[in-house]
Amino acid sequence: MRRRDRLYAWVRRHPVVPDGALAAGLFLVFVVLSAAAYDPAWAHAVLGGLMCAALVFRRVRPVESFAVVSAAGLVQWATGLELTPSDVLLLVGLYSVSGYGPRWASRVGLATGFLGVALASSRYYFYADEGAQSVVASLITFSALVVGSWAMGDVRRVRQAYVAELVERAHQAERDRDQRALIAAAEERARIAREMHDVVAHNLSVIVVQADGGRYAAAQDPQAAADALTIIGDTGRGALAEMRRLLGVLRATDDGDGGGADQDIVRNPQPGLGSLPELVTSVRQAGLPVEFDVSGAPRPLPPGPSLAVYRVIQEALTNALKHAGPAARAQVRLAFGVDCLTARVSDDGRGAAAAGDGLGQGLLGMRERMTMYGGTVTAGPLTGGGWRVDMDMPYGEGA
Repeated sequence: MRRRDRLYAWVRRHPVVPDGALAAGLFLVFVVLSAAAYDPAWAHAVLGGLMCAALVFRRVRPVESFAVVSAAGLVQWATGLELTPSDVLLLVGLYSVSGYGPRWASRVGLATGFLGVALASSRYYFYADEGAQSVVASLITFSALVVGSWAMGDVRRVRQAYVAELVERAHQAERDRDQRALIAAAEERARIAREMHDVVAHNLSVIVVQADGGRYAAAQDPQAAADALTIIGDTGRGALAEMRRLLGVLRATDDGDGGGADQDIVRNPQPGLGSLPELVTSVRQAGLPVEFDVSGAPRPLPPGPSLAVYRVIQEALTNALKHAGPAARAQVRLAFGVDCLTARVSDDGRGAAAAGDGLGQGLLGMRERMTMYGGTVTAGPLTGGGWRVDMDMPYGEGA
């Protein structure tokens, strides 16, 4: 902050100090140097000093300050004291109540100013034997001074209100920006959490199945056990690579380095419909026979919906691998329709009889992914055994 800005901030926090210095200067100029020229000098000095003392609090107590200044002016008029240069303090008080006081006090101050104009002009007419032309001139002059002082204070009030509104808008914009950043970060973390869940759940399911199969086959078929270990190694390495990519995106997001995240995604693109054959192959290698069928003229999907369909199919196959049973078979069918892509994943395993801990978030994650892009998903057991997952994804992101 610059030195001038620090000074202004200090003055705003301690308004009595500069107002006290202003009142002292006004007292010296308009009271001390001019009171001796008027009779009685002591009376003018007392009233002028009272006005200056009230002006010390013209910003912190504008209404009370103006009331004291106005009362001193009324006493001056009632006791027959003539007008002096110290009456300029009345205009300073009117400016202060107009600029710093509430709206009603500003209007009362303007009315009080016009009352003072009328009283001062009557003094000239009744006691100074001035002509009507002179009285009208003084009336116009005093009125102009009153209106000018009040108007300057009102302009100051409007300007301060405008500045305060701008400051509030700036603060609100900062709050909105921070809130949007927090929401965006939360959404990004939720997206990455879904990705990590899908990656970990699928790959660990493959590893667990292969480890169990290899353990049982080790005694009778060493080659089957070796094949299982090979699949476990390949699956684990693939899972680690994808986990590193996701964590790299997360670190890049936290560091504010969007370019690094984009480059990492380019080097390791997200899976989509084109990756389904590899997914089906990996599930077959894990021990679950899967039939894969595509009907209709294939149409490309944007990356987001394509990834959502892939993850839902991956989750459905992972659930089948874990819960369908050792003799189950699965089917994955894609149908490219006129308006949307329809997919079905089904198995002939245990279905509703499959054991589960009830802690999984797979079905919830499916619905969240599909809903994000305007798609729908339903899942449930089949009559006579088995499980089926149906999904519809409209063409075009955000459809």
